[in-house]
Amino acid sequence: MQILKGDGLKVWYDACTGKHVRYGVAIAQRLKASGHEVILTTRKHPDTLALSKLLGEKFKVVGKYSPSSPQSRLKESLKRQLAFCEMFENEPPDYAVSHGSIDLCRVAFGLGVPTISTADAPHAIAANKLALPLVNVLIASKAIPPREYESFGVKRIVQFDGVDEVAWVKGYKARPDEYEKPLIVVRQMETMASYAKGKHDATEQIAQKLVSLGNVMFIPRYSRSSRRGLIVPQKFVDSVSLSATADLVVSVGGTISREAALQGTLSIVIRTFGASYVNDYIFKGGFPLFTVEPSEALKLAKKYVSRKWDVKERLEQLENPVDYVEKTIREKL
Repeated sequence: MQILKGDGLKVWYDACTGKHVRYGVAIAQRLKASGHEVILTTRKHPDTLALSKLLGEKFKVVGKYSPSSPQSRLKESLKRQLAFCEMFENEPPDYAVSHGSIDLCRVAFGLGVPTISTADAPHAIAANKLALPLVNVLIASKAIPPREYESFGVKRIVQFDGVDEVAWVKGYKARPDEYEKPLIVVRQMETMASYAKGKHDATEQIAQKLVSLGNVMFIPRYSRSSRRGLIVPQKFVDSVSLSATADLVVSVGGTISREAALQGTLSIVIRTFGASYVNDYIFKGGFPLFTVEPSEALKLAKKYVSRKWDVKERLEQLENPVDYVEKTIREKL
């Protein structure tokens, strides 16, 4: 293991999506403050480049996301892995960290680099099968039963009393928005993900129904074409800041739903992928996150739209997963 000046370590973090960028920045800032060197990589993917610029951290862009077919996914993944092999051929990192990056896990394993991963989506079966068996330590919310990840061959699981989004929501100062109130934000389902195959995306239909309650911003995943009666942003929007100032956030249960609830904004999750351990955990913890059938969304929205919850004390009580990443590295796995 190579030791840098001041006994600092070289840590590599690969961010595949916008959520991973936020996570990577939170981890990088903590590790840099402790004297470690952090190499941040990402790929061309909706939100990754714009978000890294917003957060003021420099990421090396390696490859792109190409979900049009299984062949395109595989080819782009292999290209990234070869690029990483060349990048670290002579000077490999001491540790590799990610939120389940398949490319990082494969390359780090091949180079003999200890790997730490966070995870919160047991339903992402394809990605979990490819990445998690190669991980040395998995850091996950105590909301998720260990058996969910042990089934993928994970040997060591460290759990924390919180959710991943605490890493970047706690202490975040929202920027004022410029939209008329009430503002309702609807996030489209990640339709290109492997776990979404065969699932119906009802988000746009629900957004149209919510127009009767206020101004509805529909945040698409890929196409920014206009939608009748909806606000469709033509450039990147900061979801954490937006969810803090919005009057209601609707999604199928992804990151933005928890970002909103952790900041006291009503969050409605459309039941699509079955039970969500982390969403149920948030709800039971007193945060305003409600999971409903598509037909129930409008009724619940009418009841609670524009109401804010004071959750500051509850948020402070939740553990930050970055603490566990830092501790794992400090204790050398």
